Amino acid sequence: MREPGTEILNVASAERMQTLGQAIGAAIEHPDVIADQPFIIALEGELGAGKTTLVGGILRAYGIAGPVRSPTYTLIEPYETQRRTLYHLDLYRLVDPGEVEPLGIRDLLATAAVLLIEWPSRAAGAIPPADLRIEIAYPPGGTEGREVRLIPNSAPGLNAVRHIVAEIPELRQLSS
Repeated sequence: MREPGTEILNVASAERMQTLGQAIGAAIEHPDVIADQPFIIALEGELGAGKTTLVGGILRAYGIAGPVRSPTYTLIEPYETQRRTLYHLDLYRLVDPGEVEPLGIRDLLATAAVLLIEWPSRAAGAIPPADLRIEIAYPPGGTEGREVRLIPNSAPGLNAVRHIVAEIPELRQLSS
């Protein structure tokens, strides 16, 4: 059974994943999504599924150009924009959720930042629930592209999903 508000998208290529990321970046700037509070996006998926590619699209929506690398070794990469600060976190290397506290995530949550967290399950219980969980998977049957699930966990997350789907309805595979 699917959670209310969940959308499943069929993303055929890396370029389309970037387009989806740009739609997410635009959607979370709507006043009914984010205002003066943090917005957390949790990104789950196997290695190479497209999490960092999606983050690159989100950053492009904020005017950040150039290649985006996953902060696998630095763990947190900040991006300052005129509108807000975005933090790209990669928690893949964490062994225990207790390793999250020294990263200062609590301080990041005291601002109206956007946190883009890859591998959030590695910090289970140590970070607040995401407003929007994004699961990226290889589609069944070995077909090309990726299946992307947008799962809202808050009212702002639900509003974001609605704006994303309105922005790029051609990616929609199944309706809510």
